[in-house]
Amino acid sequence: MRFRVVCLLLLTVSSSVVMGGDTWPQWRGPGRDCQVTPRPWPTALEEGTLKQTMRVDLGDSYSGPIVTENMIFVTETVGKKEVVQALDRATGKQIWSTEWKGSMTVPFFAAANGSWIRSTPAFADGRLFVASMEDVMVGIDAATGKQLWTKDFREEFSTGNQSFGFACSPLVDGDAVYVQAAAGLIKCDCATGKTIWRGLTEGGGMMGGAFSSPVIATVAGRRQLVVQTRKSLTGVSLEDGKALWSVDIPAFRGMNILTPTVIGDRIFTSSYGGGSFMYEVSANADAFEAKQIWTAKTEAYMSSPVVVDGFIYCHLRNQRVVCLDPENGKAKWTTRPYGKYWSMVANGRKSLVLDERGELILLDLNPGEFRQLGKLKVSEESAWAHLAVVDNQIFVRDLKGLTVYEWAAGQTTAALRR
Repeated sequence: MRFRVVCLLLLTVSSSVVMGGDTWPQWRGPGRDCQVTPRPWPTALEEGTLKQTMRVDLGDSYSGPIVTENMIFVTETVGKKEVVQALDRATGKQIWSTEWKGSMTVPFFAAANGSWIRSTPAFADGRLFVASMEDVMVGIDAATGKQLWTKDFREEFSTGNQSFGFACSPLVDGDAVYVQAAAGLIKCDCATGKTIWRGLTEGGGMMGGAFSSPVIATVAGRRQLVVQTRKSLTGVSLEDGKALWSVDIPAFRGMNILTPTVIGDRIFTSSYGGGSFMYEVSANADAFEAKQIWTAKTEAYMSSPVVVDGFIYCHLRNQRVVCLDPENGKAKWTTRPYGKYWSMVANGRKSLVLDERGELILLDLNPGEFRQLGKLKVSEESAWAHLAVVDNQIFVRDLKGLTVYEWAAGQTTAALRR
């Protein structure tokens, strides 16, 4: 068998998995903002705080795990194929596996980041939506692994692969799924994969392809897509794909990677080589305007921020972490360097962080000081996939596999509050 499952603690479903109804159905969690339902977490992270309950060896992938009430979905690139597995959440045993030909090689100057699947799938209404490394998306029956449809954007729109692979993570809303692909933004029917509309076309070329994943938010009184392309930050109509407002975002070689962060009618983003920006969107009748509130020199890279009590916590290009005042963009504090990538999950003021170097860090996020409550080494491999936290379980997808941890009995206390 190509993969190995090691269950270090043989526990029953009732004792191993505490089902509170929470799931991790998509990129950055239920609300696409890395926030979880407030629940008790420990006040420290040290030996004995966590127990490892399973380890599943896998092929290379940057995709974060998707967690439902009973299953975990993971992706991997194996040779010339893309593979998706469904695992039993309680035991780690494989329920099904499906695959298709779909690998590609990134340009030589990006080879250090690997040529394996990047996008995190999305789960909704019994279906799993998976973006391949190539410009292809597959709709899968989540119960059986049957491939319901395959969407080849290259064939439909006469475009090629994205230079660095399909990086955008699908966003599901109602009966539609949205992705940045084929040098644009595309809305597809969930049941059939059929294109409903295509917008925000920017062209392809050697540096073609978007990095950022869109969100949906009500901004200036209108529910809309907020999308960051290689060149701009744009509000988009859900109905027809037309731009409602747009601002240019400068970045070195178009490396606008962050997921846009919506704070009321304001939107924060940061780019490699461009800086940090806060815009406020207003509406007058049917016309929208995005006005720059401030700009700062701080440059994020690949790690999307979290917002706690209105303050913005962001991992930067220089590998430091900063707390930004949302009113003026000034840093309340800045840390020493950490790893090359952070994924963060916030629970009230507490945050669990997965550092690219395989360290899990517990923080008390507050603007007064950087406060680290502890850390544990949870992987010897690089950990670029996004952390997932569901109920009392922590899902760490490193480059070579998935490890699941749980809070040890008696460790949790009330979440820190102001």
